[in-house]
Amino acid sequence: MTDTGDALRVGLIGYGLAGSVFHAPLIAAAPGLALDTVVTADPERRERARAALPGVRLAERPEELLEHPDRLDLVVIASPNKTHVPLATAALTAGLAVVVDKPIAATAAEARTLAALAAERGLLLSVFQNRRWDSDFLTLTRIIADGELGDVQRFESRFERWRPQLKGGWRESGDPEELGGLLYDLGSHVVDQALTLFGPAVRVYAESDVRRPGAGADDDTFIALTHANGVRSHLYMSATAAQLGPRFRVLGSSAGYVKYGLDPQEAALRAGERPAAGAGWGVEEESFWGRIGAGESPLTGGGRPFETVPGDYPAYYAAIARALREGAAPPVTAEEAAAALDVLEAARRSARDGGTVSLG
Repeated sequence: MTDTGDALRVGLIGYGLAGSVFHAPLIAAAPGLALDTVVTADPERRERARAALPGVRLAERPEELLEHPDRLDLVVIASPNKTHVPLATAALTAGLAVVVDKPIAATAAEARTLAALAAERGLLLSVFQNRRWDSDFLTLTRIIADGELGDVQRFESRFERWRPQLKGGWRESGDPEELGGLLYDLGSHVVDQALTLFGPAVRVYAESDVRRPGAGADDDTFIALTHANGVRSHLYMSATAAQLGPRFRVLGSSAGYVKYGLDPQEAALRAGERPAAGAGWGVEEESFWGRIGAGESPLTGGGRPFETVPGDYPAYYAAIARALREGAAPPVTAEEAAAALDVLEAARRSARDGGTVSLG
């Protein structure tokens, strides 16, 4: 590892949506990290990387990074889902700390095998669950901690889109090896958030459909969780929602919280905006604030507005840098990712076979 006075050098594998929109800008914004090399075999993406990241080295194959592990301190894997396990295994075996985009693997068993390998070698292994730092999720975490809702009884979370036309690519492929579809894509986010808020699930029920002509993977999925503490989570993921529901609807014994609209950080990153200290990053317009109340719909003026906490995607890589330097636990662990995969695997079985699947 480099001297603690130097920036930690990062190699980024993959420069598609995840690599170019999320990882590269957030690594660049993190104090103590420096993006050293980007790996992509696609000529057009190489040109985009060269233009957006002057001074960063480019490589065509992951092996070019792993053949010289002493040149790096961290490898970030933002390549297609099916490559996550082999690339993470190779990087850990080479002695490098690893961040893997979600989902870390196809199965919880694979995730736990990677966690064991990292522990055996004394290396950091973390999963990029950036939506723990969404503005609405941070707000809800605060609301629950402050007791604003009383005892939470039901958590509804929707990640819905209206995309009636296929975009193409591996995310819509029906090939099981590709790990496409919404269950493993958006499901990785909404399940992780539910488990983070309310702890382990003991029962899972799911419905999963392929709605769009020509689609090979699920594009309209629902998961119901019963948590060990009694909270019920209803999680919706869809690319075919002609009318979008609330992002969160959380019902408690004394009040409820309803929030519409997505966190603004992804849109900002896609538009080319970059996090900067003191620049109001992640701040949501007042018109999108959620409302807390009881007995009346927020759409008819019920409840009171609750200011949305600013989103903070940069916090993830700031925490990674601290973990590498200080030896602290990473912000998201492979074991947490494995627990979410337990749920996703159970949801897939439930949707396929019908009925409820018990965990534990």
